[in-house]
Amino acid sequence: MSSPKRNVSQYRIAACDWMILKRQKIGAFKLVSELKGDGVEVDMGGLGMRDSFDNKLRQVSFQQLFKAEAIKYNLEIPSIAMSGFYAQSFVKRTNYKELSQDCIQTMVAMGAKVAFLPLGVQCDLIKNPEIRPELVKRLKEVGEMALKAGVVIGIETSLDAKGEIKLLDEINSPAIKIYYNFQNPLVAGRDLYKELKILGKNRICQIHCTDTDDVMLPYNTRLDMSKVKKTLDKMGWSGWLVVERSRDKNDPRNVVRNFGTNISFLKSVFQGKISKNN
Repeated sequence: MSSPKRNVSQYRIAACDWMILKRQKIGAFKLVSELKGDGVEVDMGGLGMRDSFDNKLRQVSFQQLFKAEAIKYNLEIPSIAMSGFYAQSFVKRTNYKELSQDCIQTMVAMGAKVAFLPLGVQCDLIKNPEIRPELVKRLKEVGEMALKAGVVIGIETSLDAKGEIKLLDEINSPAIKIYYNFQNPLVAGRDLYKELKILGKNRICQIHCTDTDDVMLPYNTRLDMSKVKKTLDKMGWSGWLVVERSRDKNDPRNVVRNFGTNISFLKSVFQGKISKNN
């Protein structure tokens, strides 16, 4: 969803509505505006053992309300998230097409070009390699659906960069790309900056620009954000950097402090002048 008032930067900063405790609530826009963000990644709603997402945005009245609120606060909706698949299995859901179509229709309605699909614990291809043929088959089908709608499904995997390239080649759809999450290579001890270069700008549709919950981004010694920016600059990548985690483990529910600090830091690095000390 675009706004005619915004000066578009190469890098824009958003926050996940479910992580700021505002899942599918219009209050997310006011809060993110107060935290000086540029956009809100809106979730599809809870899934759990339901047949479908708890998605208010099927209703035109809610679509209008959310879009009006975004305009009011000069924010964008860069992406729609299917965070329910962190815990649920994309390969075990018999109605995966219906769930995917629900997301795609919501994307179109809200003007979002990217969807976030985490291949969570049950679709971890390193731990469960036997699911790969079925996963590839399903993502091929979803890719065709997304391509027809003119949108992109961004998948988050546990694979390294070369593994993700191989997976994308198997899927072979321009509408399926990588939604990169810095947390994954950092936890696995891989070289984040090298992986970004290997993937290249055209395979990465969006980035969750945070680490695990421990310290906030300015104090994270294993994540050099200035180096991230230099890497992305050299790649020629541009797009949305979405704050998901990196909360202070001693104060995890303090949304204003955690997300305000992280957004401010990312803006100083990606949208402002970087001091020599960064």
